[in-house]
Amino acid sequence: MSAVEVRDISGAPTRSIELDARTFGIEPNVAVIHQVVVAQRAAARAGTQSTKTRAEVAGGGKKPFKQKGTGRARQGSERAPQFTGGGVALGPKPRSYKQRTPRKMIDLALRSALSDRASEGRIAVVDSWPWTAPSTKDAVAALAALGLGAGEKLLVVLDRDQEVAYKSLRNLPEVQVILPGELNAYDVLCNDWIVFTEANLPGAANATTTPVSISTGPSGAVELSSDGQEES
Repeated sequence: MSAVEVRDISGAPTRSIELDARTFGIEPNVAVIHQVVVAQRAAARAGTQSTKTRAEVAGGGKKPFKQKGTGRARQGSERAPQFTGGGVALGPKPRSYKQRTPRKMIDLALRSALSDRASEGRIAVVDSWPWTAPSTKDAVAALAALGLGAGEKLLVVLDRDQEVAYKSLRNLPEVQVILPGELNAYDVLCNDWIVFTEANLPGAANATTTPVSISTGPSGAVELSSDGQEES
């Protein structure tokens, strides 16, 4: 197992801990990561695009000209797709783009993504965010002291009770804040550094991170469940 230093917000190391080998030490499965990320991006699609067929557009109640004698092709309605103002042939209709992905694949993709970042030494652990009042200035100073944020994207994992830290970090354009139960392979891969606190580090004895699954609501939007079950 690889070790990582736990540091305070001044950048000083407090101690070293071992990363969970099952979460941060596996061989990344690229094929599974690809399938899960594609499914997650598909589930995020709204699926609300819609066009009108010839049965739905206004007009076209009578035959545009007589059947025979004009030398033209016979037509039954001027709202057919070949006419200007006509309906759309085979156009998009509202649909769900949801792809059902096994929960074990979602878990493997997340562990593969975390293992990839760990192999590059891009997992940072902070003992805590001890701010008592929101301050973006203090957040910038803390990230600089930790050696993070210099033109790189950061995924900071915060617990629900860390509201002050959330308000301090949320305005930084290079920082994405996420809850432990929302941790997923796509967001891990989109960021250069993954920043945990010691309390929510996956695999730790007191970690608050729980499995996450991806599902969609009626509109196709992503719904995340922190209990490892898909939302109905």
